[in-house]
Amino acid sequence: MPERPIPGVKYDTGNLKNLSLFGKEMRALQSKPSGLGAAIVGCGAIAPLHAGAIRSLEGVRLVAVADTNYSRVETAAQTYGCEAVTDYRELLDRQDIDVVHLCTPHHLHAPMAVKLLQAGKHVLTEKPAATDSASARRMVQAAAESGRQLGVVFQNRYNEASLKIKETIDNGSLGRLLCLKGIVTWHRSENYYRDSGWRGSWGTEGGGVLINQAIHTLDLLQWFGGAYTSVRGSVSADVLDGVIEVDDSAHAFFAFVNGARGIFYGTNAYGVNSPVELEAVFDQGTLVQRRDHLYLWQDGRETLLCEPPAGIAGAKTYWGTGHLRLIVDFYSHLREDRPFWIDGTEGLKALEVIEGLYYDSESRHLVRPEKSIRG
Repeated sequence: MPERPIPGVKYDTGNLKNLSLFGKEMRALQSKPSGLGAAIVGCGAIAPLHAGAIRSLEGVRLVAVADTNYSRVETAAQTYGCEAVTDYRELLDRQDIDVVHLCTPHHLHAPMAVKLLQAGKHVLTEKPAATDSASARRMVQAAAESGRQLGVVFQNRYNEASLKIKETIDNGSLGRLLCLKGIVTWHRSENYYRDSGWRGSWGTEGGGVLINQAIHTLDLLQWFGGAYTSVRGSVSADVLDGVIEVDDSAHAFFAFVNGARGIFYGTNAYGVNSPVELEAVFDQGTLVQRRDHLYLWQDGRETLLCEPPAGIAGAKTYWGTGHLRLIVDFYSHLREDRPFWIDGTEGLKALEVIEGLYYDSESRHLVRPEKSIRG
């Protein structure tokens, strides 16, 4: 595979330049002196991916895990050989903790991140950055004032297919980008919401399929397409109405500044979790992602360009394999004292798209970017 920088990132020797160089980046990070202590807040389903990435890095020690559920946090602490705390505020004054990973319900991201940043901790939060853009901007401000880094986990930007699509758009090798398409057809049961205690509510989840399951695809579409002049769409609860107060299905249309169009459809009302579909149409060919494989359709022929690496043990297949790459890259930026490229401001972009779609669904008129930033 040819060497190339991550699209959208200013090249320097510390960046995770491409997936073929991932091992080199890992070895370089591991060879540096020790000294970074980490903690994870929230011991739910996604936490093991963060713990595994932290423990894979020499010079980075998982010091503590935090969760309000005593049984869950004790089990996690025993599994990872670290301390257990039931109140994340116990981490604030700890001098042996430099980085905190937030794997908590959405509504806790902003208040926790702000306090941790103000206490001098670097923060890496799972998506979304917050439940609304106003809260996310407070996180960005806290990071700027503290001089600490805030990163947002949009791991699908590290997928080989995503990198190839972005590179092709940027270098113009297939000509002008004409249109983009993203489709998410997944399944979430009634029990998925009823058993969680926070999902399916505006106050705690911040939305439904848009802000939770489909946010990665929306982030890729806006990353690929760039600035947009308008976004419009609608949301509905087609199957889970009465179970949740938020959306289980949504569609969107983007008009990008560069003249390209984008369409999106996402639902949690399908019967299974189907692989996400992405398509980028250029005037000299089409890139199509199907079942995490990327194909080029050109001159009546289809060519396989890349396929996904083996999955991570214990991870759900639809999460992808980008978590490890993103976390390694985040720590590399910390070690080199370089701004992480998926920071709070970058994490805001998908959230603003989502707010615009919710607003448009209510008002049914054209939504421009400045109107979608409410707060």
